[in-house]
Amino acid sequence: MQEQEVIKILKDNLNFNQEAIDKLKIFSNSLIKANQNHNFISRNTESIIWERHILDSAQLVKFIDFNQGPMADLGTGAGFPGIVLAIFNQNKAFHVKLFEKSKVKRNFLEKVIESLSINATISSNIYENEINAKTIVCRAFKKLESVIQVSREIVKKPHRLIILKGQNAQKEAEKAFKKYKYTYKLENSMTNKYSKIIIMKFD
Repeated sequence: MQEQEVIKILKDNLNFNQEAIDKLKIFSNSLIKANQNHNFISRNTESIIWERHILDSAQLVKFIDFNQGPMADLGTGAGFPGIVLAIFNQNKAFHVKLFEKSKVKRNFLEKVIESLSINATISSNIYENEINAKTIVCRAFKKLESVIQVSREIVKKPHRLIILKGQNAQKEAEKAFKKYKYTYKLENSMTNKYSKIIIMKFD
């Protein structure tokens, strides 16, 4: 899908307004420019950034209650999905906490947050303090078992865990939930028929 096709989906299916679309354009352009000097995203995905990264992240708005807060994005990398979700958010009380260990990426994200005036902050270490968030999201952070462990041990309860996973999502889930006896559900991805979104609730 090309940019305009993705934008139509964002507006028609996911309720992104024009202001959010404009901010996504600024974000994507800034990221591609920064990617010339840093490997923030794969160079092979620059031409499909709207589908591969933005829409892939944006689809999570269907599963998030923006009247609850705050939300944490573990291992946000270049800002996916956290920056996209912060751009979508219209609730001034909803706050996105981004966690990223790379200083170079943090510096880039701090500039994005400031330039777009979005309600987000960034930290380097998820293990520094207990994470107080109603929703935890992650896209390319760790294996599912490790994410569950972080969610169990570091995140204040109750909260929901929403994870974007690739084509091995079912196998990874079956393996992880042999060890961790939690109920979960798998949702289909909008961007890849083999990918899944794993959703869990911790009480």
